[in-house]
Amino acid sequence: MADSGEASGRGGGAGDQGTLERLLSVVGAGAVELHTAPEGLRTRVTGVHVLDALEPVIRPRELLLAVGVDPGSAHALDVVRRAGEAGAAGVVFGPGRPEPTAKALQSAAADSGTAVLFRTAWCTWAQLVGVLRAGLAAAGAPPMPATSGVPLGDLDSLADAVAALVGGSVTIEDTESRVLAYSSTEENVDEMRRLTILGRRVPPWRVAAMREAGFFQALWGAGDVLHRPAHGQDPERLVGAVRAGGEALGSIWVAAVAGRPLSPNAAETLRAAARTAAAHLLHHRTHSSDGRLVEDAARALLEDRGSVEVLAERASLPPREPCAVLAVGTGPGRSADDGPSGLYGLLTLHCAALGHRVVVVPAGGGTLVLVSGLERAAERADAQVRRLGSALADQLSATIGSAVKVGLGDVVPGLAGAPASRRSAERALQALVAAAGPHAVARCEDVADTVGILQVVDALREVTLPLRTSVARLREFDADHGGSCLVETLRAYLDHFGDVSAASRALGVHANSLRYRLRRIRQVSGLDLESPDARLLAQVQLRLGGEAGGARP
Repeated sequence: MADSGEASGRGGGAGDQGTLERLLSVVGAGAVELHTAPEGLRTRVTGVHVLDALEPVIRPRELLLAVGVDPGSAHALDVVRRAGEAGAAGVVFGPGRPEPTAKALQSAAADSGTAVLFRTAWCTWAQLVGVLRAGLAAAGAPPMPATSGVPLGDLDSLADAVAALVGGSVTIEDTESRVLAYSSTEENVDEMRRLTILGRRVPPWRVAAMREAGFFQALWGAGDVLHRPAHGQDPERLVGAVRAGGEALGSIWVAAVAGRPLSPNAAETLRAAARTAAAHLLHHRTHSSDGRLVEDAARALLEDRGSVEVLAERASLPPREPCAVLAVGTGPGRSADDGPSGLYGLLTLHCAALGHRVVVVPAGGGTLVLVSGLERAAERADAQVRRLGSALADQLSATIGSAVKVGLGDVVPGLAGAPASRRSAERALQALVAAAGPHAVARCEDVADTVGILQVVDALREVTLPLRTSVARLREFDADHGGSCLVETLRAYLDHFGDVSAASRALGVHANSLRYRLRRIRQVSGLDLESPDARLLAQVQLRLGGEAGGARP
């Protein structure tokens, strides 16, 4: 029986530490890909275990590595069922998702309640054991308070955060002394730092000298921060190894700058930073360039400038099967990167957990999700997309604590139609956000009136109106008289179809106060509220002016 050992996070922290979601966020798609997770992503994971044919013991809450098991075989289905009976967190099969039996695997996973994952082709089983062990250790490590807002894998921001805490310059390096990130501290940097940053690695002669002096042996074997005192032109330095699950991932170097000493607690800060950095370094290492190539190909296609064949080859997507695009956003005033892993990572995980083959592409303030391999029957494909959109809106809203909106694009016959599906998805999302209503998911046809007015307003933005319209005079009056709110009053009155009671309630004022304001609007602007043309022009101008941030149409 082969066993990778227990993860150090067994029975550890609260929240998402030690869960399948946290582990996959840290490890990323470079090592393992989620196929389905019927019990959700909050499943606890406490260790990794390699299936042994001679002694097929399956342990609860551990990931079972099904080495040598053909995922398209009946044996694979039996392994999934037995894993579910034993309470395993999931089963990992070798590369490749056999399309004829993928549904059978998913069905077996659903019946047994255990997740199914696949090892990527560029990560061997031996590497995967180490990566998952390190990932479990990193997933259970609590972040430093000062770095808790740094997105997972953003090494430059991590370097800046550590530099601010220790009062020096910081570089983050891999185990081969290659520079992965450095802080923006450039005040009187020493020559060695300058050469290291310019070459994106420690100069070879310096590496050879440190190796000969036994420095690296001390670094990787030490359990504490190493201190190198200032010598000549070389400033004082601290270095700490970054490890997870017994595996060395890299190092963090701190150097004094401008002749100033490092902060008194710099060593303790670096110890904490090294623990926090483990998840970031592992995430960086396992999110391979292949993922970025897929993302670039998908973005190019969705922007109508890419190749169907390139995306189909890179992402292994069926080019001539029905697909659709979903546009996901969190509304105005909320960053799309909120949450521990960002909306991008959460979308990738939740889509996989729901059993869909997707490519997730960050786009502006939101995220696009290309879903392929849908049912060929139009009604069933539409239903699939709506179910996925509703599930994502519900799950992501609960995860990040803010309302998530999902615009559903039209289902198209193949990847060639993806750009058109993207446009309809983005229009639907824009309408959902603009309406600011209770609905979280919609197609264009569901919000056609809002989509229509948004398109009309966009078209009219190029039209030059007379300078002294009624609305223009009202805006000028409000600007000249602090505290005046005639424009806001007019908008509420028109939005409520001239209903004084409803408009006054919306504004939080007495009906008589609203009537007084309406008289002032007539006096200041000359607006004839009895004229349909005047009311229409006023509403159009109010929409064109918009509200703060253009949130409303």
